[in-house]
Amino acid sequence: MKRDEKVFEVIQKERERQTNGIELIASENFVSDQVLEAMGSVMTNKYAEGYPGARYYGGCQNVDITENIAIDRAKELYGAEWVNIQPHSGAQANMAVLLACLQPGDTFMGLDLSHGGHLSHGSPVNSSGILYKPVGYMVDEKTGTVDYDAFEKLALETKPKLIICGASAYSRDWDYKRMREVADKIGAILMADISHPSGLIARGLLNDPMPYCHIVTTTTHKTLRGPRGGMILIGHDFDNPYGKVTKKGIIRKMSSLLDSAVFPGVQGGPLEHVIAAKAVALGEALSDDYKTYVEQVKKNAKVMCDEFIRKGYGVVSGGTDNHLMLIDLRKNFPLVTGKMVENTLVRADITVNKNMVPFDSRTPFQTSGLRIGTPAITTRGLKEADMPVIVDMIDNVISNIKPDGNQCTIDEDVIIETRKKVNAMMSPRPLFAW
Repeated sequence: MKRDEKVFEVIQKERERQTNGIELIASENFVSDQVLEAMGSVMTNKYAEGYPGARYYGGCQNVDITENIAIDRAKELYGAEWVNIQPHSGAQANMAVLLACLQPGDTFMGLDLSHGGHLSHGSPVNSSGILYKPVGYMVDEKTGTVDYDAFEKLALETKPKLIICGASAYSRDWDYKRMREVADKIGAILMADISHPSGLIARGLLNDPMPYCHIVTTTTHKTLRGPRGGMILIGHDFDNPYGKVTKKGIIRKMSSLLDSAVFPGVQGGPLEHVIAAKAVALGEALSDDYKTYVEQVKKNAKVMCDEFIRKGYGVVSGGTDNHLMLIDLRKNFPLVTGKMVENTLVRADITVNKNMVPFDSRTPFQTSGLRIGTPAITTRGLKEADMPVIVDMIDNVISNIKPDGNQCTIDEDVIIETRKKVNAMMSPRPLFAW
């Protein structure tokens, strides 16, 4: 069969873009060659509706093995009692939890999207906000951190059946114990979506939700550095706020509900080539090298965040505990939008994403902020000394943006010079340096 040069030419251009640029999108990362190999394997040819040992198709003996390897490794990594490894994404993992735990119209709580939450935590354009009744809690306007007293007051007033802790653009750790105490007062299920800091949590660098949250969901990419996908976990200390049932019995009942919610509830056959890649990535995450990696992610984020603050930038919450930071442009550049910065930086081969900040006066299409993360550049091998260099380049570009309404201009020489520096820093480096 003739090689499809048209498509593979574009793939090569994407490889060059990734190799030559600085990737600062907090939800992106680079996978190892063996994860790529598993993703592109013959496992993609196999249909396997159902679960290991209980499939609706024959010939699943090998995919059963890889799926069980992935499950066992996830249990070991997170200290979980039960894992469903099949969700195609974090959003579908969350959708499955809501389907298992709620009835249409039921009330649940999640961090407001404009305050750092995720679409699948109750956005009105997402199934979570269409099928159910979301109540959004917020961060404190002065501190930029979750106001747990206001959270508790809102929970007691609205009595949600399920509470989600976790975020998409929040740089601080979570008080899972406090949130569990609130959930127990109203008999709510507590779910943690740890998709962003998942790898840091797995290796003990942030608070562990497993002893306090009834259900935990996560993606398998981002800081976990695996293929795009999701999973659902239940910890050893799962407890039932509704009745006196043994813990093993509760786990068995809840896991059955969640299994059914994933398949056939929200998706069909699992992506067995992705599950094989998840198994490889989870094995990597159990290694000493990976622990060193996530420690470096956290170190790099702190140094970068401190450098932005030193230059006078507004940083929501005043710092970071994890892998990301949320920059508020309004302090130094009140007329410059996140969209302007995102579009201008990409011309210099620096990739960030525009992001709303708490109490933002702009729309999600413009935004007053930037979300910046260090997982991908750390995978490329960058360390603390490289962070001020990157901040200098970003600051130089932003400082030269000339806003005009929703449009902007910039001296092309600034773009060219910055791009040369970026390419010189990144082009010699492999995508996966570990």
